[in-house]
Amino acid sequence: MTKGEKGAQGSVGKLVNPTEPLFPKSPQQTDLSQKLSFSSKLCFAIGGAPKEVAASATAFFLQIYLLDVAQINAFQASMVLFIGKAWGAVTDPIVGFLITKSRWTKIGRLMPWMVGCTPFLVVSYFYLWFVPPFISGRFIWYLGFYCLYQTLITCFHVPYSALTMFLSTDQKERDSATAYRMTMEVLGTLVGAAIQGQIVASAHTLKHCTTHNMTTGYLGNSSGAEIVKSPMHSQDYLSQSKEVYMIAAGVIGGVFLVCTLVMFLGVKERDDPYAPRTEKQIPFYKGFILVMRHGPYLTLTAAFLFITVAIQLVQSNFVLFCTYAADLKNHFQNIVLTILVSAVISIPLWQWFLERFGKKTAAFCGITWIMPFTVMLVFIPNVVVAYVVAVSSGLSVAASLLLPWSMLPDVVDDFRLANPYSKGHEAIFYSFYVFFTKFAAGISLGVSTLCLEFAGYDTGACKQPAPVVYTLKLLIGAAPVAFIITGLMILVLYPISEDVRLRNKLCLEELRKQSISSRTMEDLSNV
Repeated sequence: MTKGEKGAQGSVGKLVNPTEPLFPKSPQQTDLSQKLSFSSKLCFAIGGAPKEVAASATAFFLQIYLLDVAQINAFQASMVLFIGKAWGAVTDPIVGFLITKSRWTKIGRLMPWMVGCTPFLVVSYFYLWFVPPFISGRFIWYLGFYCLYQTLITCFHVPYSALTMFLSTDQKERDSATAYRMTMEVLGTLVGAAIQGQIVASAHTLKHCTTHNMTTGYLGNSSGAEIVKSPMHSQDYLSQSKEVYMIAAGVIGGVFLVCTLVMFLGVKERDDPYAPRTEKQIPFYKGFILVMRHGPYLTLTAAFLFITVAIQLVQSNFVLFCTYAADLKNHFQNIVLTILVSAVISIPLWQWFLERFGKKTAAFCGITWIMPFTVMLVFIPNVVVAYVVAVSSGLSVAASLLLPWSMLPDVVDDFRLANPYSKGHEAIFYSFYVFFTKFAAGISLGVSTLCLEFAGYDTGACKQPAPVVYTLKLLIGAAPVAFIITGLMILVLYPISEDVRLRNKLCLEELRKQSISSRTMEDLSNV
């Protein structure tokens, strides 16, 4: 390491606190790359894992929990899912606005949000999986706690995702940190599905519907139409289900606390030490207008909005599909784990692929992969095919998680170049991206659950009527494929190619060098 590089690293460390005066180094002495250590990237990545642990549990199991354990009807469950997601979407820009107004503290501007909301987030998550003793007010109970959970997870996730821009000014370092983050988040999704799936599996695989000492759901021959449930077995099943879901919620809450502590101790939030001194933080409404007029941002958001909806439809209906439409209820937890293991393993593959061939190419190659396999599962619903589909689908899940968060910082850089004297817009980009994707996902989840209600979903039954089975097949196969195709058609218009991204990087580095030079001249004139 050269003497100038050592001096630059020292400068970066001092400039973390913008209130501390510092005589800046010359452009030749200043390292603009802000290299990140392995431990910093790892601790940053660990901080994002618990959010995905909880999201995985709710995505795969909340719908079936509300229907079969809490035993609210399908219409009420659809309202809980839709209103909760919609409320979470509304809170994203609100939290983004509040973050832009936040002042820098000793631990940063974003870190206090994440640390402060975590204890309350854990409590709200636990009560989301608690069945209250009363029956008539359960809809209000779950709606209230789901909205509270969505609010608090927003207070964690918006500043966490925006933190990417405050780790380093170097694109390559941010991409590397994002790859670490996505690996840990997919691993978190795996852990969440494993914890929730393995703990609560007995609540769904051991459901008793006995008649004449038989465990089939129907009287007489296979053409019988009347379901007979044993009251004693039903009570045992519900009691066991309530207990295992609360155990799983407690374990996931503990994971959230530990991972947040690791992130707090291992990550140092940095402001951009090379931003022009003359730049001012723009008002929120002006920043919002500028962001909404930025074409690359709108294209990227619209494309991944449709892709996210497709993935959400598969996630939320997968357990129901395995239970009622594919006769895989004894395997669903292991199939889910196979998908997520495949996703974890393939994250480094996609990181290499996007560095070699570009992010846009990686998005097309990765996300199209899932379409033929989900359709295959619908038409050939047996165990062997299910595991083949699981391994293949994991590749697309990894790409859909990695690519948008890897591409969004490039959009922010492109905006910075177009608006060099604006500041404080990072939270606007991230909060509204989450807002649009979350709102669309909420609508899709609510509508999909409502479709099951119209199809005649029988809460607590061991077998569902044919229209419900057909609806589940559409929700797993045809609907996700249609959404993915739409998203990829929009992504064709995304203008930030690898050449554009490299040009933006060089231009921003030149602007920072000019800013450092002007600061040096100002300080020399003041001496």
